[in-house]
Amino acid sequence: MKYIDEYRDKEKVKLLIEEIKKVSKHPVTLMEVCGGHTMSIQKFGIPSLLPQTVNLISGPGCPVCVSDRKYIDQAIAYLRLPGTIITTYGDLIRVPGSSSSLDKEKSQGRDVRVVYSVLDALDIAEKNPDKNVIFLGIGFETTTPGSAVGILNAKKRGLKNFYLYSAHKVMPPAMEALIDEDVKIDGYIGPGHVSVITGTGIYQFIPEKYGLGVVVSGFEPTDILQTILMLVKQFEEKRPAVEIQYTRAVKPEGNLQAQKMIDEVFEPRDDWWRGLGVLKKSGLKVREKYSDFDAEVCFEVEVEPTRHDKACICGEVLKGIAKPFECKLFGKACTPFDPVGPCMVSSEGACHAYYRYNH
Repeated sequence: MKYIDEYRDKEKVKLLIEEIKKVSKHPVTLMEVCGGHTMSIQKFGIPSLLPQTVNLISGPGCPVCVSDRKYIDQAIAYLRLPGTIITTYGDLIRVPGSSSSLDKEKSQGRDVRVVYSVLDALDIAEKNPDKNVIFLGIGFETTTPGSAVGILNAKKRGLKNFYLYSAHKVMPPAMEALIDEDVKIDGYIGPGHVSVITGTGIYQFIPEKYGLGVVVSGFEPTDILQTILMLVKQFEEKRPAVEIQYTRAVKPEGNLQAQKMIDEVFEPRDDWWRGLGVLKKSGLKVREKYSDFDAEVCFEVEVEPTRHDKACICGEVLKGIAKPFECKLFGKACTPFDPVGPCMVSSEGACHAYYRYNH
């Protein structure tokens, strides 16, 4: 509790708010690109504390939300193969596919298991040698090392029935695409967990090429407010830079061991992002040397044509050009209990955050 209280101290919060009000002279729009920040910003009511000059918008910070519906459709196609167990993090299980979901398939008797770690999936594979165990690897640079560890350990343990279906993505191409599409952004609240792995060098092109600042933030109220203050100062003083607010966890060089494992197992590929389309070298595929563990290589399945709900504006929400409550489905046809789009399903989705804390 002492740790939490330190970063939720009311007096520190008041001082930071007063400093932001003092420094902020011109309208500024700041985007967070981390689902954890989206939840924290809404949970702690940060927008209501800020002066009218500071506008916060949510970006593509939820990996479940930005992934193609086809990913779910293909996962379901794998699941329907005889003798298959799908292992997944909990966020994915209720994401709608074109005509079903992993949750619905499970209710019909198919073997879907929620795991807390890829190592759980390896144990399941070891205990079920007569089954094919496919782990749904999804997430940004934060969770990618775990998937890499899974494949490296599967090889070490001699498992012949463990496979990864990768939807891993990297953040910088999306951050660049948003700027190139002229989304109104004056600075980025940089992702904390991603940056623990990658370090901050991956963002350096943003101030150098586009003249926008990036400040990597923690997740508590004083973290976020201090980050906003740092970005506002950069904006007002016209000195865009990459800075670290979250110094207790993030180092400029990142986690070199985790980076090494990612590079060993994965290689870049073009990938599709909800709201942004196909972005070059924004996804990660399993390298050929580990293709024996790649579900896309090892299994051929017929995937149903992908169908999207045209009324869902999740893509616009992920680009920061629409707020969740602007969707006509929000809180009516689409709720966390009966979601239409992934932004309402995931615990890191903007629609879920707005529904939970502002509805």
